[in-house]
Amino acid sequence: MKITGLSATTVTVPLEAPLRHASGSHWGRFVRTIIEIQTDEGIVGLGEMGGGGESAELGFHHLASYLIGEDPFDLENLRFKICNPTASLYNNRTQMFAAIEFALLDIIGKKLNVPVYKLLGGKVRDEVEFATYLFFRYAGEKGIPEVKSPEQMVKHLGDLKKQHGFTTHKLKGGVFHPDYELEVFLAMGDAYPQDHFRYDPNAVLSVKQGIEFAKATSHMKIDYLEDFTWGIDGMYRLREMTGMMTATNTVVVNFEQLAQNIRRNAIDVILLDTTFWGGIRSCIKAAGVCETFQLGVAVHSSGELGIQLATMLHLGAVVPNLSYAADAHYHHLTDDIIKGGKLKYVDGKIAVPETPGLGVELDRAKLEQYAELYREIGGYPYDKDPERPNWFPLIPNDRWALSK
Repeated sequence: MKITGLSATTVTVPLEAPLRHASGSHWGRFVRTIIEIQTDEGIVGLGEMGGGGESAELGFHHLASYLIGEDPFDLENLRFKICNPTASLYNNRTQMFAAIEFALLDIIGKKLNVPVYKLLGGKVRDEVEFATYLFFRYAGEKGIPEVKSPEQMVKHLGDLKKQHGFTTHKLKGGVFHPDYELEVFLAMGDAYPQDHFRYDPNAVLSVKQGIEFAKATSHMKIDYLEDFTWGIDGMYRLREMTGMMTATNTVVVNFEQLAQNIRRNAIDVILLDTTFWGGIRSCIKAAGVCETFQLGVAVHSSGELGIQLATMLHLGAVVPNLSYAADAHYHHLTDDIIKGGKLKYVDGKIAVPETPGLGVELDRAKLEQYAELYREIGGYPYDKDPERPNWFPLIPNDRWALSK
């Protein structure tokens, strides 16, 4: 079997409401690039990458020349062909290769008539647990309310818990002053003291602010302090001064940083992202290193649609040391581009796909619908907030308003 072509399509899929974060917001939608790799046997593999537009589509068009005529089974050869150190130094292709690897694994699974997890050593769990992943948000369409106050956040958490069965709750912070976000976070803990919690301010707290926040919440069931402050050294100081578990998806996102972290003993839980790390297989390699050094592992979310969510499920299925509920933006989406619509949560978990390959298929009508929507409205700047012009964080951020 040989690869005969690659096509890329940018889509934008609506969210229930605009989601706010430390650098800006998601403007009521996610922009993703969907790729399809064709073979001479008629098998087509699916991949997905965050972002999109003409530059992304041209980038994949360029990489097609590296793939055509190659055997989809030659994953390591293709990884080095596309992401060798010199190429990566001047033109980082890691996330693009991740989307390609997704599609190649999908092809191999379909060829062998097995789900992808079978190619990765077999599953150790049938379903993957997820956290709520709560955001401060602006009001959305169709009466979706704003979420800003402690009362609104507790209600939002309760609604998601009732709808999907979540028992672990993560608050995305860095939007308001940490004193205000602490008030919101404590209200969540008071409302659901039996559940587990996380707070992620996207590394915009000073070490001092992080310590104060950690001490004030130490009575809660805290999984870990996720990117409370910037850098391995900052997180090391936070860990040493609070005695609490730390986690990151910002300062340990490749093997060189993982080695540095092991020497520094700063981060306890590595949040693996199938896109950021360059594919499912790289995440599994990293999880093996973490297992050796007794580090925890969780699965990070980068705004996935159903194709990348499937990669997260296959990763979660095969990693023995997956110690924590995974993150996912998925429940904030109003729709998906896969047949059958969005995958379902049951008791806070999603079942690992059992059909060949990644276990999802494109809904052509939905793909075209959301490609056309992208052509109509385009993308958005991730690091800007439409309701807060010229906002950007400082560290420590003395410009925060308590609840503006």
